[in-house]
Amino acid sequence: MSPSHHFRFCPACARARKDAPGSSPFRCEGCGFTYYFNAAISAAVFLRRDDGRVLFIRRARDPGKGLLAPPGGFVDVGERVEDALKREVREEVGLELESETFLCSFPNHYPYRDVTYPVLDLFFTATAIRPETATALEDVDGVLWLDPIRDVAPEAMAFPSMQAAMRVLREQWV
Repeated sequence: MSPSHHFRFCPACARARKDAPGSSPFRCEGCGFTYYFNAAISAAVFLRRDDGRVLFIRRARDPGKGLLAPPGGFVDVGERVEDALKREVREEVGLELESETFLCSFPNHYPYRDVTYPVLDLFFTATAIRPETATALEDVDGVLWLDPIRDVAPEAMAFPSMQAAMRVLREQWV
C-alpha cells in the first residue's frame, strides 16, 4: 500500500480524510494542510575492478533477500547523494570510492512492512580503493565480483530498477 493510503486523518487537525485514499497531494478540507508524497532517494554504485568484474552484494534482508544488488542505500534527509553513496558503500562492503560518475536513474517501489515506498534510484559507476578488501558487512550476505555481461542474469537482481540500470551499464561497456 502506498504511503498516501495510510493518511486517514489530517496530521495537523485530525479531521477524517474526505478525498479518495491514495490521492496526492493530501489536502485537508478542514484546515487546508497539504502534504506531497514524494519519492525517497537511493544511490547505488557499480564498482569496476581492473579485470572488468563488478562488485555485487547478496542481500541479507527483504525485500530482495538472497538476490544481487550493487552496494548502496537510502539518502538521509540533509545528506548529499555523493556522501550517501560513499557512506553506504563503507557500511555495506568497507570500501572507499574514487572516480564516481553518474550512470542513470530509474523509479522503483520498495515494499517494507505494510508500506510500498516510491523511490528514485540513482546509479553510479566508480572504482574502489583497495577493492580486494571488500567484505560483507551491514545487511549483506556476501560479496561477489562478477562479469556484468556474462555472469549476471536480469532476474538475479533485487529490483526492476537495478535490472534497467544493468542494461544501461552493459550498453555503455560493450
